[in-house]
Amino acid sequence: MKVTFLGTGTSQGIPVIGSDHPVCLSTNPKDKRLRVSVLIEWDDYAFVIDCGPDFRQQMLRTNCHKIDGIVFTHEHADHTAGLDDIRPFYFRQGDIPFYAHKRVFGELQKRFDYIFTKEEKYPGVPSVIQHEIKNEPFLLGNVTVLPINGYHHKLQVFGFRFGDFAYLTDMKTVAKEEIEKLKGVKVLVVNALREKEHLSHFNLKEALNFINKVQPKTAYLTHISHYLGFHDVVQQTLPENVKLAYDNLVIEL
Repeated sequence: MKVTFLGTGTSQGIPVIGSDHPVCLSTNPKDKRLRVSVLIEWDDYAFVIDCGPDFRQQMLRTNCHKIDGIVFTHEHADHTAGLDDIRPFYFRQGDIPFYAHKRVFGELQKRFDYIFTKEEKYPGVPSVIQHEIKNEPFLLGNVTVLPINGYHHKLQVFGFRFGDFAYLTDMKTVAKEEIEKLKGVKVLVVNALREKEHLSHFNLKEALNFINKVQPKTAYLTHISHYLGFHDVVQQTLPENVKLAYDNLVIEL
């Protein structure tokens, strides 16, 4: 299994428009972060988790020619606003499978009604195949995926376990029984927004505590804001098995 970090930034990305924060002015490529997403590939399958406003740019720089579907953690714009840019895949492949909570589909239908409409569509509008996710295992290609239920403040979100790999973002609260689903995972990706506590995201301390509960072999931090600090400086402060993810990072399991 190959995992490519398409984006590792928070909702505004880094650099933030108009910001003179030192991290936003950094020339280190690892400090430049698009909105959070990953591409997961195995055998001849390729799935993307979340489809944010940087989706087009991410697909171009990753040289991705086909996707077998998009899996959504939740409906916020930084995870869904790139939906229209699935069109090149649709033109080559036909209808694109989407996997999401029923509530997420309801929100997408409001924002992208021209895609989900049952009426005659404008030429060139993509079509999707809806697969509703519940808090129970489901199949992607030939891999059984285990949802991890959590809360982003009061909003339900899903993380996902693909065998030895698990990906969680925008988490603030995860019940004990959901953490148990992660036991034995070798690689864990989890959000760590900044050092200061936040209403709806793990801060760095909370992310490290969560990693300690799961006990993966290796953990990667994502959904990072400029307030966390410079990549190279922060990395030096982390435990040996915890890495600060960055855009275009590729890991293989």
